[in-house]
Amino acid sequence: MAEVLTPDICVIGAGSGGLSVAAAAAAFGVPVALVEKGRMGGDCLNFGCVPSKAMIAAAKHVGAIAQASGFGVTAGAPRIDFKAVHDHVHRVIAAIEPNDSKARFTGLGVKVIDGTARFKNADTLTVGDLEIKARRFVIATGSSPAAPPIPGLAETPHLTNETVFDLTECPRHLIVIGAGPIGLELAQAFRRLGAEVTVLEAATPLAKDDPECAALVLDRLATEGVAIRAGARVAAVRGSDGGVEVRLDTERGGETIAGSHLLVAAGRKPNIDELGLEAAGIAHDGRGITVNKGLRTTNKKVYAVGDVAGALQFTHVANYHAGLVIRNALFRLPVKANYDVIPWVTFTDPELAHIGVTEAEARTRRIEFRVLRWPYHENDRAQAERETHGHIKVITSKRGKILGATIVGANAGELIGTWSLAISQGLNIRAMVGMVAPYPTLGEIGKRAAITYFTPSLTSPFVRRIIAFMRRFG
Repeated sequence: MAEVLTPDICVIGAGSGGLSVAAAAAAFGVPVALVEKGRMGGDCLNFGCVPSKAMIAAAKHVGAIAQASGFGVTAGAPRIDFKAVHDHVHRVIAAIEPNDSKARFTGLGVKVIDGTARFKNADTLTVGDLEIKARRFVIATGSSPAAPPIPGLAETPHLTNETVFDLTECPRHLIVIGAGPIGLELAQAFRRLGAEVTVLEAATPLAKDDPECAALVLDRLATEGVAIRAGARVAAVRGSDGGVEVRLDTERGGETIAGSHLLVAAGRKPNIDELGLEAAGIAHDGRGITVNKGLRTTNKKVYAVGDVAGALQFTHVANYHAGLVIRNALFRLPVKANYDVIPWVTFTDPELAHIGVTEAEARTRRIEFRVLRWPYHENDRAQAERETHGHIKVITSKRGKILGATIVGANAGELIGTWSLAISQGLNIRAMVGMVAPYPTLGEIGKRAAITYFTPSLTSPFVRRIIAFMRRFG
């Protein structure tokens, strides 16, 4: 007879979202079971955010050496030990790993179960011979690299984000399929670390971002020698003499590009195939599990969070979802996911960060809006750091409510946090004008943009008459 567990909450998947739910529930003294068939920490720790940012950090030091002469510092050409870069990346993973480990979560009071989870029916989950009948289930199984339907791809050796960080030698010529954030971040990093890099994109690079701001990123990558081919549809790929050949269809006709390595960064797919969702009455499609605004599935006992829920695929979204589920499952508080408060960052150099409504979206929604701007080159700290490439672009309503912000430039990912808070709290631009920013910091760029909201009033005849009237009183 199968062993039966009856926790209050059963979490499927030990990535960012699942771990956040499990830790929070356990902290409140709730019995929790956590099922994971692979590595604790999920994609973010092992194959995504952590290793990619570690590699980007290594590549940034190469860029710093190249720019050192502008500061009066003489440095020779950098010598890159790619095996040492590989080791650095994996040391970073190892340093963070204990925070997500089975031992830590067992210590928190979570019952951690190794194995593949599958629904037996609407309220029973099986893991091998074990059955779990929980009051609530949370599916947090994440996503995996999607293999686009390219002839020859299945037979051709290629890299994804799950394998690229295992390289111990730098590719001679890396061909990247996909010019989204993952593709471009890794393209720039590998270029700085010594590889020739070609990026292929059938549509528009960084298509989800403000095109004016994205153009600055693409220009920098081109300056550094990353070849970006927009409007290039991959017709077929094949292995060739220890490398790869990619056949393209372009406006100019057919073309073949040869490289040493191929990286596929063209989207992701939800990890749902082994869950037995039909047996549990859980609706899903190609994007993931169908959820309402409160993240409940069509089975009211089951929630879905993170990538598998078909929304924005970021670690911080999974954590945001986890908070909503805890509030609803434990405290019965009404919750509703609001994706206008979710920032995202492309960690290229310069960084590209965004929150809220873009200018294009504001036009589509027929919102009356204003665009506020301020360039990096008008900021004293940016001048001191020689980081003058970039600007901030803020979208407000006519009355000054902050609707969105995009920043392209140094530390944009850090600077967007202020605007994320402003939008989540429904602040008016006056709050940003009243903020005291320490001098000299890049944070002053946002305040200077906010001040421009009031620039038209400087020449207002009405305002000038008021000032003239007040001057009469001394």
